[in-house]
Amino acid sequence: MAILTAVDGLVIDAQGPVLSATLAAPNGNQISSVMADALITVLTTPPAGAHLLVLRAVGDAFCLGRDRAATDPGSLSVEVDRLVRLNQALSQTSLVTIAEVHGDAAGFGAGLVALADVSVAVASAGFWFPEVGLGLAPTLVLAWLERAVGRREAFWLSATGERISATRAQQLGLLNDVVPDQRALSDVIEQRVGALLPRSPRVHAEIKSMLRAASGLNPEQANELAASRLVVGSLRLGH
Repeated sequence: MAILTAVDGLVIDAQGPVLSATLAAPNGNQISSVMADALITVLTTPPAGAHLLVLRAVGDAFCLGRDRAATDPGSLSVEVDRLVRLNQALSQTSLVTIAEVHGDAAGFGAGLVALADVSVAVASAGFWFPEVGLGLAPTLVLAWLERAVGRREAFWLSATGERISATRAQQLGLLNDVVPDQRALSDVIEQRVGALLPRSPRVHAEIKSMLRAASGLNPEQANELAASRLVVGSLRLGH
């Protein structure tokens, strides 16, 4: 195992084609500017041969949001822009991203879980958006939440800050799977990594690209795009 990046609160290492990004900040693993920059870099310019990125954490919580360090309009704008770029990097990376959720995820942390390609959590984990309690609308969350859970649930979760269980999060589409404990979590993540690794990283990147492109199209446009991409893919295989 080789360490690629180590900053305060985050270590990124590689074991062959599998990268691991481990959150380890003392404040509930809130995402700081240096942590965000390191994640953006590995997501946008992964090392050669990298295929998967497992996002995990140590401590009681998975991630309780973002570190609100900005104190003036200029620094706040820079901080928010960095978070937007991290969301974009998660959505657009060629890597297959897997969230291994061993504890609570709130606000931006819940976004990390939802924006990963695969997310598995222990049953005891909770998910919520606390911004309303601070007098804020969670606009960074709302940029993607409606597409994930629908308008009504997006309104309710953001308007109340209600903490939902992992089981409810799975029902809403924020998680792939819920497991009883940490041991089961490690086993399921290993199984999912094992199922993905034999497949082509290029094909996985194309699947992700197609899902992104089709999400903003009507059915006719989506079918036209799918047909053109299938032709290109088939020609590449010589079919």
